[in-house]
Amino acid sequence: MIAETARAKLNLALHVRARRADGYHDLETLFAFVDHGDTVNVAISETPEFSVSGPFAGALADEGDNLVTRAERAFCETFGISAGHRLHLEKHLPVASGIGGGSADAAATLRALARLHEFDLKDPRLFAIADSLGADVPACLFSVTAIGKGRGERLQPIAGAPGTPVLLVNPGVAVSTAAIFARWSGDDGGALPSGPLLDVAATSRNDLYPPARDIAPEIGGVIDWLESQPGAGLVRMSGSGATCFALFESAAACAAACKAAPPHWWGVATALV
Repeated sequence: MIAETARAKLNLALHVRARRADGYHDLETLFAFVDHGDTVNVAISETPEFSVSGPFAGALADEGDNLVTRAERAFCETFGISAGHRLHLEKHLPVASGIGGGSADAAATLRALARLHEFDLKDPRLFAIADSLGADVPACLFSVTAIGKGRGERLQPIAGAPGTPVLLVNPGVAVSTAAIFARWSGDDGGALPSGPLLDVAATSRNDLYPPARDIAPEIGGVIDWLESQPGAGLVRMSGSGATCFALFESAAACAAACKAAPPHWWGVATALV
């Protein structure tokens, strides 16, 4: 059996530049990844099977089709694999929460299958499959700090800030990515600046935060709470929400804030990779 970690994705910045005729939006975003996520386990099996466990398994339990099974199917079609697979997902990340859980799961499935069948992880066909599965899946396939343009699939790896403590917090509300993008103002606030990662992040923004906060005011409450925590630096919503994050000056301050979070919120203290 091959196991792959599906790391949570953060948008340290997310600039929406324009609506596109194909229904997507042109973006400029800073992708970063943390040392926490789901786990995808893959093995060859005479009887194909998909199962899920973990604290957020219930959200996927009744789905007959999801990004993990779609990734497996596309991989087999592309690489000519006739063998069946047993797929098991350990779901530790909340679903539809702006941290790329489903996209990361699909990407981890592709990496695990490539390792299982001894294909190069840099094979361009893997990227093509990832791109067909969703805008965030290519970034999650590599899971490295990068600037993303276009829909987010045009990636430029950049120097990260590994080890930076991060607190992830989700208030437990579901938000629709489509609804939030539909409420985007349409105003182009400008491109990402240049410079070191954390400097760029600090002087940038998430253009989806205002519409997300309007739809789910709880997100604004999380941002306000994170900004009040001792040692918190950059505070922002990731993606289209509802997960928010704070970068901390020390792991101790990050852990203390995690313990102080309201018990009905989901939170995890982790670090950038």
